[in-house]
Amino acid sequence: MMDQGFETRFFTVRGKNINFCTHCDYCLEHKDCVFKDDMQEVYALLKEANGIIFATPVYNGGVSAQTKTVMDRCRAAVAGDRNFFKYKVGTGIALGGDRIGGQEAALQQIYTFYILNGMVPVSGGFFGANLGATFWTKDTVEGAKQDEEGFRSLRKTMKKFAAFLNKYEQ
Repeated sequence: MMDQGFETRFFTVRGKNINFCTHCDYCLEHKDCVFKDDMQEVYALLKEANGIIFATPVYNGGVSAQTKTVMDRCRAAVAGDRNFFKYKVGTGIALGGDRIGGQEAALQQIYTFYILNGMVPVSGGFFGANLGATFWTKDTVEGAKQDEEGFRSLRKTMKKFAAFLNKYEQ
C-alpha cells in the first residue's frame, strides 16, 4: 500500500491490555468507554483512517477473541460519534491452519462489522480472492510465508482496496 502512495499504520493486539466490552452502556451516556486501556490508541488510529484492514488468525472457525474484542469495543467510538466509521473503506485478511479452516467465515465477521458501522466493505472479488485475502498457515508462520495462493489473494484484494480508496478520496 505504501508503494502506491498510501500512508499506513500498523497496530497489533499482541502484548496489549484491551478489556472485553461488558455492554455496561457507560459509553451510551458518557460517549466514551469506561475502560482506559490500550484501546485508546486503536480509537485514534481508526478515527484518522480512510481505510481499515482487519487481519485475524482463525480461531474455532471465526475471528480471534482479540479481534472480536477490538470490534466490540468500537461500540464506544460509535456511541461518541455515530459517523465514526461512515464511508471508510474496509477489507480483511484471515489466516487459518487449514486451507479451508474458517477464513471466509472470519472475513464475513469482519465485513459484517464494517456494514453495521456504515463502512464500505471491499472483497477480493471473483475468481480467486472471493471475500478477501486468505492464507493457509499450516499452523506456522513459515507455512503462511510459503502460501503462494494466499499471496495471490492478498495482491488481488489490496489492488481492489486501493482502487476503492482512490475512488472515495476524489
